[in-house]
Amino acid sequence: MRFFKMLLLGCIVATALCGHAQDRSGFDVEKATRAYLDRMTPAEKARSNAYFEGNEWLQLWSFLFEAGTAILLLETRLSARMRDQAQRLSRFKPVQSLLYGMQFILLMTLLAFPLDAYADFFREHQYGMSNQHFGGWMHDRLIELLVNLVVGSLLLMALFGVVRRLRNTWHVWGAVVSVTFMIIFVTLGPVYIAPLLNKYTLLSDPKVVDPILRLARANGIQSDKVYEMDASKQTKRVSANVSGFLGTTRITLNDNLINRCTLPEVEAVMAHEMGHYVLNHAFKIILFFSILFVVGFVWLRFACLGLLRRFGARWRIARIDDLAVTPLAILAFSAYLFILTPLTNTFIRSIEMEADMFGLNAARQPDGFAEAALKLGEYRKMEPGPVEEWIFFDHPSGATRIRTAMRWKADNLPSP
Repeated sequence: MRFFKMLLLGCIVATALCGHAQDRSGFDVEKATRAYLDRMTPAEKARSNAYFEGNEWLQLWSFLFEAGTAILLLETRLSARMRDQAQRLSRFKPVQSLLYGMQFILLMTLLAFPLDAYADFFREHQYGMSNQHFGGWMHDRLIELLVNLVVGSLLLMALFGVVRRLRNTWHVWGAVVSVTFMIIFVTLGPVYIAPLLNKYTLLSDPKVVDPILRLARANGIQSDKVYEMDASKQTKRVSANVSGFLGTTRITLNDNLINRCTLPEVEAVMAHEMGHYVLNHAFKIILFFSILFVVGFVWLRFACLGLLRRFGARWRIARIDDLAVTPLAILAFSAYLFILTPLTNTFIRSIEMEADMFGLNAARQPDGFAEAALKLGEYRKMEPGPVEEWIFFDHPSGATRIRTAMRWKADNLPSP
């Protein structure tokens, strides 16, 4: 009840702010926000809306595909046959887990290929978001497959090792193992895995580098280099990140950001990304998902045991430590995460809003921030309804971000 009272109070305050949007200096926040939003033509808005709403449907189709594939592998006993094959090739349990994991990942990748090709290649070209030819796209997918084979098989080996040895508490330690893999991926992935897909070079243009490093030093980020990523070979999206851990800190912006944006926009975007780093958002996200994983593994234990009691003989799966249970576990966990989509999106969106405010205060470029929001609006719906934003948006909408920037401008600049 207290939460809903606070939510109601927040809505009242927000309404009051919108109703009194004109600053004492005469700067009208709502008018300035609308001026930015109206720069998108009706055709551009329609394309952006269609693209984003299509992504909303793709979330559902992807979940239904995963669910259908898992059921297919169980009902046809194909999962059991892959387990049998792994057992024939080796008598060592960890090696069996690796062999089953490789079979499973290869099969799932093959079955998912038509949907992935549509979503990540053909649809991206349909909406003018991709610069990549099909050969280049396939090259990247093969690299991702190799990474998935290594990481996924090792994760499966570790999880089934836990299940075999800790029959009563495997759900607790399974969550610990999963979180450990997540931490390794989040902290080291941008530094060691991302360069497998893109080329990273030192940026030397002082007009771009010097303001970014000044921002970094002013906010305690220990880095004296800025890297450029050749993202334009794949996409037209602008992006950047500040990542790393224990001496691996790296400031990176993609070449689209340099080529398509003005220096105030670059500073605004980089300040936002520095906000993520300074505010320890990576660790907050890890903590949040660690809690979700612990709860999810408890759900996984009861769901899998209950379904195995009813259908285990039909699927040729006798126990929870049977490798063939993998599709069932993925189905149960995917359903859990799918249902929690509004919660996870809301959490990530709040993190992004914090970084927005940090970036505005650090760079002091509200118009640059608003201009960047317009470019992000090429593939994110600018003015969604409140329910749509709550469920589907893991970032604040473009209208919210521009309004935030204009409010900051009214409050902090002497003569907006």
